Amino acid sequence: MTLSPTDWDLILGCRDGQAGAWEQLVSRYERLIYSITLSYRLPREDAADVAQTAFLSLFRSIGSLHEETRLSAWLATVAHRQARRLIHSRRHEHPDALDLLDDLAPSIGPPGSSPMERWELVEWLDYGMAALNERCRRLLLALYFDPAEPSYAEIAAAFGLPAGSIGPNRARCLAQLRAALQNREL
Repeated sequence: MTLSPTDWDLILGCRDGQAGAWEQLVSRYERLIYSITLSYRLPREDAADVAQTAFLSLFRSIGSLHEETRLSAWLATVAHRQARRLIHSRRHEHPDALDLLDDLAPSIGPPGSSPMERWELVEWLDYGMAALNERCRRLLLALYFDPAEPSYAEIAAAFGLPAGSIGPNRARCLAQLRAALQNREL
């Protein structure tokens, strides 16, 4: 019976230049990193970029890791941070309303490419937002249009809700918005 090497054994192997050790580390953790990046709803190409960056960070840090380092948690933290950085950088590439339209894309289709089509989509979205109750409207505005880009924890504090309830509330509000938008054709 052959025991799998521990993370620390593989880290030491990487430090000694053993290519097989590096391959085993990547093989052991690539699914974890991809699952984290895909949980952010990143396209596969972006998920691959985040994974590559996470493994590059590991490669660069391999000499400073300690035996007590929980490698899975370390890599997960790097993957989460890289995914958030990528999302944050992408948010600034598109108008805010389009982020919300992307969340609604399965029910409304992709945003049009012409300025007129985009304007019509924004007007349509404005109609749907006006049809929501005040709490949902405020929540979606905070999530998608606040230039400070508050975290779920900050939004939860502002609304007097537990942080874990923001995601489910967001989903319910988006469902209400979809229903309102389905009642008015584009």
